[in-house]
Amino acid sequence: MSAITGKILVACWWILVIVWCVSALQTKRIAEKQSLPSALAHRIPVGLGCWLLFYPRWPQPLNWQVIPRTAFSKIIGTAVCVLGLLFTLWARHTLAGNWSSDVTFKCDHELIRTGPYRIVRHPIYTGLLLMCLGTAIFIGQVHDGIGLLVIGIGFWIKINQEERLLLRHFPDAYPVYQREVKALVPFVI
Repeated sequence: MSAITGKILVACWWILVIVWCVSALQTKRIAEKQSLPSALAHRIPVGLGCWLLFYPRWPQPLNWQVIPRTAFSKIIGTAVCVLGLLFTLWARHTLAGNWSSDVTFKCDHELIRTGPYRIVRHPIYTGLLLMCLGTAIFIGQVHDGIGLLVIGIGFWIKINQEERLLLRHFPDAYPVYQREVKALVPFVI
């Protein structure tokens, strides 16, 4: 069972990478793009967090096991990762051509409020954080929890950048959306 859950977890991440690369070819033209320093403000913490989450050879105390590596923890971690992948793919499909890896505003950009965007304003980040949480539960070491936290900080920076951009371009509709739908966790944040 342990080998199967590990393969499923790895497959989730590979599916995400493949879908992201293919779907990145099908986006609208960019009308407004963030500056390099602005992009680095969120990319550096996300990159550092991914390194902490996925790099397997950390010294003590980063390699201390804080979640026991049991069949149950591996199943839970894998299930959370799969749930996160499905939510992320649903959000990416719903966003369609409006998606970008950077904070951008597209030509003919639409404010999407359907599908997972009815549940949270930034469902791709919600799904990715669930995938990271599942991975952290599966591996269960100190560095995984720190990596998850740092990735969360990077996403929070990016969310704030995106929100400022969307408020500028949708000054009437976006504040209403902000009042009606939470940013990252339904009914909480």
